[in-house]
Amino acid sequence: MGADMTELVRTIATALAEKPEAIEVSSFSKGRTHYVRLKVDPEDMGRVIGRDGRVATAVRSLLTAAADGERWRLEIVD
Repeated sequence: MGADMTELVRTIATALAEKPEAIEVSSFSKGRTHYVRLKVDPEDMGRVIGRDGRVATAVRSLLTAAADGERWRLEIVD
């Protein structure tokens, strides 16, 4: 399931970014919570986060919907 979530985030980020080659997506777990860590080029950060965080919130909502009862979180790092 973790690979599916990372691919979901990678696909969305690739569609948003102007420099898709700079995208790095990884996943890890802490206890019962699973995390997807997304790193993009600094110039694409605004596109991935969106105005008032709307794009990031939408991606987080998609993760929750696709999680099938598991707890997944998205981290966007510099």
